[in-house]
Amino acid sequence: MGSKEGNALPVIVRVLDASASEAARTSAVCAKLSHSCTDPILYTDSASCLQDLADKSTDILIIDLETIGGDEALEAYAVRCPKAVILAVSSRGSVSRAVSAMRSGAHDFLTKPFSLDALASKITFQLEQRRPVPAPVAPAQSEPQDIRPASVNSDLAPQSNPQEPVREAMNRLIGHSAQMRDIHDQISRMAPSQAPVFITGESGTGKELCAKAVHDLSDRRPSRFVTLNCAAIPRDLIESEIFGYVRGAFTGAVDNRAGAAEQADGGTLFLDEIGEMDLLLQSKLLRFLQTGTFQRLGDTQSRKVDARIICATNRNPVAEISAGRFREDLYYRLHVLPIHLPPLRERRDDILPLAETFLERYSKEERRGFRGFDADAEARIVSYSWPGNVRQLENTIRQMVVMNDGAAITFDMLPMVIRDQSSRPNAIIDLSRERSRVAAPSRPFGSIEPLWAQERRIIEDTLDAFDGNIAMAAAALEISPSTIYRKRQSWTERSLLPLMS
Repeated sequence: MGSKEGNALPVIVRVLDASASEAARTSAVCAKLSHSCTDPILYTDSASCLQDLADKSTDILIIDLETIGGDEALEAYAVRCPKAVILAVSSRGSVSRAVSAMRSGAHDFLTKPFSLDALASKITFQLEQRRPVPAPVAPAQSEPQDIRPASVNSDLAPQSNPQEPVREAMNRLIGHSAQMRDIHDQISRMAPSQAPVFITGESGTGKELCAKAVHDLSDRRPSRFVTLNCAAIPRDLIESEIFGYVRGAFTGAVDNRAGAAEQADGGTLFLDEIGEMDLLLQSKLLRFLQTGTFQRLGDTQSRKVDARIICATNRNPVAEISAGRFREDLYYRLHVLPIHLPPLRERRDDILPLAETFLERYSKEERRGFRGFDADAEARIVSYSWPGNVRQLENTIRQMVVMNDGAAITFDMLPMVIRDQSSRPNAIIDLSRERSRVAAPSRPFGSIEPLWAQERRIIEDTLDAFDGNIAMAAAALEISPSTIYRKRQSWTERSLLPLMS
């Protein structure tokens, strides 16, 4: 969809669902979209869908998580259509599952059964977000007669302002701590080189953003930045994903296909989670790095490309070499320009700026009125250890924005795992803050509402908010639907007790 301007061309919709009737029902959303659509393409099996995503253009992908085996498998689809709007749907909905799906590449999530209006609303919003924005025209210097489309202006922007790519690349890596200033300096120095870059860091620290910044600041910026996640692709397919294949190379290879290395010719090939690559393929990658040549799977012709290699791993490469899982010669070939991204807990000065950036972004996207954090929420966000790093912080902010509304994020809006001091070993409690809290006024014992009654009020209010939809209410309360059924049964039994006595 990134190649289309506005709504000039009809959008291409693909639907993957093991149930043909469900796929057909979902595809009817095309009739409710204001954008013109081609006839939707329906799939009931993953293999044919993956093949088409790799070879053909896609604007909207609606994918049933049960069909592909869960939200963890979603990443393999996302990497094949990075510019498409991906909507994940599932009959087992929860907030944690929605967050996990979005972490794996989905732009939004819906619980089955859903209305076509709700699906159309989410798709329309995502498509609107992707509309090209016309570049402002400078009043004095520009010529009125020379009016170009927005997409052309955006292509010419780096030429008119050489500093724009630098700011754009660095702005993605948010942070003003000493560690991040050092990272920015390393990227600026490494970008003009043609040598391989080896990025290490825990999951969620921003390794792909770092790789993209290196590419955007290099002379290769006009060419492609091709990403391949070695952990998201099945082991028997990864060689063909990197080097491509010819027709008849294996069952299902009905045409010739260029691999990631060939697509990155003149640009950058980013191999994410390279520590997951098996040893046999590591030797082929080493040969490619040494000679710049390779053969498509099933082909006898050698091909030569010029692609800069950037790789990343969340593992300790030295430990992987000692364990025999990573080739030492490949490590030294790749480990020329190393960058280590520190975990978020080691750069706490960056936590609040990141949280504020995500809050502003998702408040605008979800049409909420949040403007910041209250003191208690801010203190807990900064003190929390964030084991999932920036990715966890981003998804937590998004979850709070979706599930709440107000002028500021309060402590009570934080997920329980973050509010709970016991979730962080040796947590420090700020006693001065505790002492400064206004003590709750004492009340007669009889005026205190029993716990079961408080639970009933909260659950019934939530059900009212979602028009009686138990699945959605359960997701909002972060409990299972069966808990609501069980609670309602207990309330019924409690109301019958006086009648039986």
